[in-house]
Amino acid sequence: MSPLIRLLGSFIALMMAMGIGRFALTPQLPHLIGEGQIDLTAAGLIAAANYLGYFLGALDAMFARRPDQVRWRLLGGLWLCVLLTLASFWAWGFWPHLALRFGTGVASAWVLVMITALSQPLAAAAGRPRLGAVVFAGPGLGIFLTGLLALGSNLLGQRSALLWLVYGGVALAMLLVILPILPQTAATATVAAPAASSSNRGIARLGVVYALYGVGYIIPATFLSQMASAQFHGQWQADLFWPCFGLAAALGVLLVSLRRPDPGTTGRWLIGTLWLQAIGVFACLLGSGSGLALGVILCGTPFLACMQLVMLRSRELAPHATQRNAGLLTACFAVGQLSGPLLAALSSHFSGGLQPALIIAGIGLVLAGGLLLRPTGQRATNPCAQTALR
Repeated sequence: MSPLIRLLGSFIALMMAMGIGRFALTPQLPHLIGEGQIDLTAAGLIAAANYLGYFLGALDAMFARRPDQVRWRLLGGLWLCVLLTLASFWAWGFWPHLALRFGTGVASAWVLVMITALSQPLAAAAGRPRLGAVVFAGPGLGIFLTGLLALGSNLLGQRSALLWLVYGGVALAMLLVILPILPQTAATATVAAPAASSSNRGIARLGVVYALYGVGYIIPATFLSQMASAQFHGQWQADLFWPCFGLAAALGVLLVSLRRPDPGTTGRWLIGTLWLQAIGVFACLLGSGSGLALGVILCGTPFLACMQLVMLRSRELAPHATQRNAGLLTACFAVGQLSGPLLAALSSHFSGGLQPALIIAGIGLVLAGGLLLRPTGQRATNPCAQTALR
C-alpha cells in the first residue's frame, strides 16, 4: 500500500483520537456546567484526570518495543477512544465523567506516541517528510469538527448526552475507515539506540520546555469554550471560538511545515511559537470578545505547530530514539497539562475565576522560550535530521 495512504490513515487517527477522544470535553464543559452536573472547580479536576491518564499512557508507551506491543496499544487506544466517548452518553455527574476522561487520556496518549513513532520514519523513507509533519494537523481538524458539531447541537437546543453520542458515532465511522490503512508496525518499530550524553542534556531541557508549554496552553485550550460562554451568556456565538481554535491550529502546522529545512533554526521557530502563545494567553485576560478572539488566533495557530517542532527537535538531537523520546516528551507534556487544570481549579476556588491561572500560564510560556535561548551544544548532523521537513 502507498505510504501516502498510510500517512492519511495516521492523520485521521490523530484527528479522531486527539480532536474527538481527547478534546471533546472542551466544548462540552459549558453544557455540563449549565445542566448542573459539575461546577467550574469540578471541571478543572475532570480535565486533570484526563491529563493524568495521558501522562500514564505516555509512560507506558515508552516501553512498547516489539511490533505486537506497538500494534496492541495503537488499536487499543483507537477503540477505547470510541467506546469511552460513546459511554459518556450515559454519564452524569462528577465521578463518571472523571473516570471516562481518565480512560480517554490513556488511550489518546497511546495513539499519539505510536502514530508519531510510525508515521515519521514512514514519511522520511518515502521521501516526503513534509507530509509526516502535516500528520500533526489532524488534531486541529478534529477540534474544528467537534466545535462545529457543538455549534449545531447548541443551535438545535440539544443536551450534552446527545452530543456525546454524536461524537462517538463520528469517531466510530472514522476508525472503521482507517483500520485497513494504518501504518504497519513490523517494518517500523525498532528498539531505541543509546543516546549520547549531549543528546540527553538537550532532550532533558526540551522535556522541561514541553512541560511548561503543557501548563501554558492547556488552560485556554480546556476552558476557552467556557470563557466564551460566560462572555456571550451562552449564546451560539460562543460556540464559534472552539472550531476556530482548531482551524487555526491546523493552519499553523501547515505554515511551519513550509519553512526552510534547517536544524539550526528549529529552536528559534519553537521560541517564536511559545512566545506567540504567551501573548495569546495574556490576551484572554482582557475580558472581552475581542480579547478571546485574539487568544484564539495567537494560542491556536502555534498550538500543534509547537508540538510538531518539539518532536522535530527531539529527532534532531537523537534521531535513533524516536519512540523513546516521543514517549518521554509526551509524559513531560502531560505533567504540565495535569498541573494546568489543577491550577485552574485552585484559581476558581480561591478567586472565583481563571485570571490568576492564566497569568501563571503566560509566564510559564515566556520562561519556556527563554530556556531555549541557551544553545544545547549540539547541532544535528545525522542525515535523518537534516532532511526533516524537506
